[in-house]
Amino acid sequence: MEAVKVIKKHKVICRSVVTKKVKQSLDQLRELIEVSHNGDHRVQLENLESTYRNMIKYTAEGINDPQRNKVYYRLLMSIISLADDVKQDILAHYSGWHTYWLKSNTDREQKLTGGSIIESVDDLIFKEELDEWLKISGTTLSDPQSEIFHRHQKLIVQIFNHLWLTDRYGDAENELVRIIGNSKKFTWYEQSIFISAITLSALRVWEPGKIFYLTSVYQKGVNQVKERALAGLILILHYYEDRLKLYPDLISHLEDLGNDEAFRKSFKITVMQTIRSRETERISRKLHDEILPKVSSLRPKIEEKLDLENLLPEDLFEGKNPDWSDMFEESEDIYKTMEEFSKLQMEGADVYMSAFANLKHFDFFNIFSNWFLPFHPDHEVLNEVFRDEVLSGGTDELAEALYKTPFICNSDKYSLVLNLKNLPSNQKTMMLKVFKMELEGLEQIRDREFDLNPEVTFKTNVTQYLQDFYRFFKLSPYKKEFDDIFSGKLDIHNSYFFNLISGQEDILTLADYYFGKDFYDEALELYNKLTGSTPDDPQLFEKSGYCLQQKGDYEEALVMYKNADLLDHKIWTLKKIGFCLRRLGKHDQALESYLDSESLDPENMHTIAMIGHCYLDLQEYEQALKYYFKVEYNDPDNRKIHRPIAWCYFVMGKFDLSRKYYDKLSDDNMTAHDLINIGHLYLCIGERAKAIDNYRRAIMEGQFSKESFIEVLDDDIDILRGHGVDPDDLPIITDYLLFDLGY
Repeated sequence: MEAVKVIKKHKVICRSVVTKKVKQSLDQLRELIEVSHNGDHRVQLENLESTYRNMIKYTAEGINDPQRNKVYYRLLMSIISLADDVKQDILAHYSGWHTYWLKSNTDREQKLTGGSIIESVDDLIFKEELDEWLKISGTTLSDPQSEIFHRHQKLIVQIFNHLWLTDRYGDAENELVRIIGNSKKFTWYEQSIFISAITLSALRVWEPGKIFYLTSVYQKGVNQVKERALAGLILILHYYEDRLKLYPDLISHLEDLGNDEAFRKSFKITVMQTIRSRETERISRKLHDEILPKVSSLRPKIEEKLDLENLLPEDLFEGKNPDWSDMFEESEDIYKTMEEFSKLQMEGADVYMSAFANLKHFDFFNIFSNWFLPFHPDHEVLNEVFRDEVLSGGTDELAEALYKTPFICNSDKYSLVLNLKNLPSNQKTMMLKVFKMELEGLEQIRDREFDLNPEVTFKTNVTQYLQDFYRFFKLSPYKKEFDDIFSGKLDIHNSYFFNLISGQEDILTLADYYFGKDFYDEALELYNKLTGSTPDDPQLFEKSGYCLQQKGDYEEALVMYKNADLLDHKIWTLKKIGFCLRRLGKHDQALESYLDSESLDPENMHTIAMIGHCYLDLQEYEQALKYYFKVEYNDPDNRKIHRPIAWCYFVMGKFDLSRKYYDKLSDDNMTAHDLINIGHLYLCIGERAKAIDNYRRAIMEGQFSKESFIEVLDDDIDILRGHGVDPDDLPIITDYLLFDLGY
């Protein structure tokens, strides 16, 4: 059976268990065991079936067993555990994946050396070797050329691989992680990658003990390590969302954590930063499709405006060219986009994914643990920079600036350093200058921000770590061997553990985040939950209404807006009610709502214009004109108001006045519909050639399809007939145009 089918089958089994379709799950598990040909698994399945048969027999016979519920849940856990083991067994033997080759190769190497990392609970994990390393001074280990250094680095990778590739942790593994946590021998960045190994192990094979260890590290560990433990905890809990209810001890433990205010604050930050990863692909597309093309388009304009080819060298420093201001005004949209880009960066959004996606080919990333290694200035990868003729003088500043910058994740920092040696000398020099300036700026920003907000460090470290994880699942050469935890909706707000830990304020924060990022489905779910528990908050109803409006559900949006209006009668809500009523074709009611809004703010030109639209909808053109004239008078530079005025005059048969207002629309602002309406005007006053010319322009310049053009003509046929146009002429005019245009 193919690996993909095995994984899919395994998920079906687990779903059957958590939905308590036990007989079905056992039957499905038997099919999977037939693929593995593992006798031990078959025996375990038979024992589980026997236990379940006895239990349901006693229940059917009415025997009251006070332990039945406990036995039942233990059975469900055992079925899931066996399903996990069977899945791993099949993948290990038949997938051909690098993960299982590495697992097998690691075990083989340990046997060849005469021992294994874990031989027994009494011996512990490399007990003698660990004792030796714990006695070594830190100065010796800092020499990258020493044998001890290389043996230590090898040991770090071995511990990472063991913690990652061990399916189920026993007493020996628990003792190992205790030694790691308590020993001062292992640096914070080495402990950090061990946390990543445990997280990966838990994502590969579920085991509650790994969860308890991560929470313990969060509570007792050092900064940077505890932040990674919490991030890993959230990823695991979300991934195994459907299993949690089977483990009451774990639920109780999470509830206790949720009672701690400091934990909840850190939890909220981490959840928010995890959900931000949903934006990564959208940001990458925006960067690739919008920002970079716009910036690139500036280059020819700059060369043309500044005449760079003929500029003498001595002229370069005479001052700013006055043409620059005009040039940048034309490119104002670029600056708006870049401002948005900077805001996303400051929020912790992953804005560099696309930039560094092609810099993961270095041998450095062939070692799994390096994908999760925190960047630190004394890492041996910087030795190559030290030896570089150009870069060596500024290595300290470079390393320190990279270490401190909050905007680039650890994985990308290593990519940047590894790529530096491939750059031309002039670019290396420029990079050093950039890093020196960056370091100076960071020193000021970090000091100021940390004084004002101590949570900045936590948020930065969590964000960078999650981005490291994101790159591993998206860019690693072995990514197909892992179930991408970032590929789904990441609807953590629906997770059992999130609602177990979070309070009303946390839910509102997340709802507002979704709302601000235009994730209206998710925001609506949370606002609906909050309106149920807080029915006297008008803003919740307003935001729910807006979400529904954006989804096109105007009926339900209207209900929410009316609920908000009952709690707080204000202009914004009245206008939204009017908007929805117009969309629903209830023009009389929409007019009432806008008139009510006008009474609260008579000078609001948007409201005045909308009242004009309502009268236009109701075909009360004289009334519509009164309101449109108010807008024209108060906002004389608004050329758009000429459009509905011209149309009203046309429908009323006042062709001269209609033509006067259409003439006020410049050719640059003409839409295809404007050209068609002007064509109608000429047709009604008997100037057929000019009518056809405008219809032709509408199709050609307005890029109207022939189907759209014919549809518009059909919609307006009653108005044209009312102004004396023979309806039989319209098909002839249409065909003439189509022949003329070659359709």
